[in-house]
Amino acid sequence: MKKIGFYSMLLLLTAFLSSCGIGTALVTNHNQNATEVHLSGNNFKVIDQVSGSSEVSYVLAIGGMKKRQLYENAYSSMLKKANLLNGSKAIINVMTEEHVSGFAPFFVRRTITVSAQVVEFTR
Repeated sequence: MKKIGFYSMLLLLTAFLSSCGIGTALVTNHNQNATEVHLSGNNFKVIDQVSGSSEVSYVLAIGGMKKRQLYENAYSSMLKKANLLNGSKAIINVMTEEHVSGFAPFFVRRTITVSAQVVEFTR
């Protein structure tokens, strides 16, 4: 009986003192417009790497915003940093990363980071 109590207590301590976090990454094509660009020649150069991030916290599964709104905030933050207004620039290789940490259902923090490369066309 002592061993069962000892192992139960050890299992509970391990569960409460361990870090709970998961991360995922997703590479997708977010440019669903009709513009067609040929990158077969040497007509562009990579000029920058930009990223935007958005974070939300939930306490007892209450609070914060939806995952879609969180993604949109991170994406718009990245586009502001890209400064696409001057010259012939585009973003490529858009990658979305999501990290969820905390101890569900008591406290959960979700962070979404969107990153991409900015290319400038030379001719």
